[in-house]
Amino acid sequence: MEGTGGAYRGYRDTAQVDMPMALDPRARDGAPPRATGPLAMRGARVVTPTPVQAAAAPERSPRAAAEGPIPLPAAESMPLAHFCTVERHLDEILAAVPQPHPIELAVLDAQGLLCAEEVSSQRALPAFDQAALDGYAVRADDVAGATPQAPVELAVVGESVAGAGAPSSIGPGLALKVAAGSMLPAGADVVVPAVWTDQGTVRVAVQAGPPAGSYVRRTGDDVAPGDPAVQVGTPIGPAQISLLAAVGRERVLVRPRPRIAVLSAGSELVDIGTVPAPGQVVDVNSYALAAAARDAGAEAYRSGILPSDPRRLSEVLESQLLRSDLVLVAGTFASGGFDLVQEALAALGDMRFRQVTMHPGPAQGFGRLGRDAIPVICVPGEPVAALVAFEVFVRPAIRLMLGKRQLFRRTVQAVAGQQLISPLGYRQYLHGTVMRHPDGGYVVEPVGDGTDALLARMARANCLIVVDEDVTEVAAGGLVTVMPLLLGG
Repeated sequence: MEGTGGAYRGYRDTAQVDMPMALDPRARDGAPPRATGPLAMRGARVVTPTPVQAAAAPERSPRAAAEGPIPLPAAESMPLAHFCTVERHLDEILAAVPQPHPIELAVLDAQGLLCAEEVSSQRALPAFDQAALDGYAVRADDVAGATPQAPVELAVVGESVAGAGAPSSIGPGLALKVAAGSMLPAGADVVVPAVWTDQGTVRVAVQAGPPAGSYVRRTGDDVAPGDPAVQVGTPIGPAQISLLAAVGRERVLVRPRPRIAVLSAGSELVDIGTVPAPGQVVDVNSYALAAAARDAGAEAYRSGILPSDPRRLSEVLESQLLRSDLVLVAGTFASGGFDLVQEALAALGDMRFRQVTMHPGPAQGFGRLGRDAIPVICVPGEPVAALVAFEVFVRPAIRLMLGKRQLFRRTVQAVAGQQLISPLGYRQYLHGTVMRHPDGGYVVEPVGDGTDALLARMARANCLIVVDEDVTEVAAGGLVTVMPLLLGG
């Protein structure tokens, strides 16, 4: 963490996570680096391909350059001085979200969470000397030099199976048939695999002599008493659950999943199962955002459509603040003056609505409301813009609450398969499909042109294409930053 303007300055930029960007021509030849941010821009930048990139880009007719920059709605055509940068809005959210206190869960319920305690083993693993595979427990001295041409014969004095608790022993010239995981008899110091013998039951011919200690698991070889089993910050997956069970832990302290209430605002909304009347639309945001929150690791509750009655609206918001670690509201919020939902939110605490230099969906809101100052994030009501805002602002907040070190999706540089047009001064997020190029690297193509927002096109996408604020055009074959949208990634 660095800087004074937010908790994650220089780290949280979703367009530049450890990935090189195309050079600004003004930064070449020793020129000083340009200032960043909408107020510092004096011109636009066009990303053009190098000869290698141009060769890698598939041939297709580019979109007509005469179309010009993507047209923006009136609210997005405000002077940039009235806007907030993506970084600043994200900083304020990350600086404000709480990190829930650790809780104790049954080991199976802890899957996917981060361990919040240092778990030390109270027992040795394995707890006794045991055979590592099926074969014969013998003394190494008795079988030294055995070969298929000159096998060593030993008398078989019994058999040890997994779970048999009675100890046994062997002496010189004797063998005990053993199963994987069974107790090693006293006096034996090696297990000869069954495939290296004739598998006799009374007498066995051993055809190879492995050295002492071969195919034997000694007491404490895996974990000794007092050794760390699972450390603080370790993601608990199947392997960690196996180890916790082996050392006798039924429960473990973990960083819990943040509880997130997802709400939709809009008098035009109806729920699934209701046939929309003219002018009505189905509420998809509460479903999509709840699914996205669960995919990010949260315990999400789809609380549905907010009521239009002011008193009932306030009651619903207050109840969600009491049960949640974060509240997420999707709606079309007024840029000048408050609507009913904005007034209800503002009555519960410091709630700020602002225009952010991003497209789609610059209208964003954030505040800390209620008695416990619960973070409330408001995202646009248009479904495509709502999911983009989730990726940029909400998903990193959820991962921070989970205690994850990597807050942002990893990005890659890809060759644009066609020309991309972007509005000056806005960070553009386009849904696209990214593919590996046969010659190496990645190629990406947008689904749609960014002027419309269609659910079917978004459903076909597997990435977000991120175009920086001062770039108005990326030529076919130019490099662009891509954020793959992997489930659970």
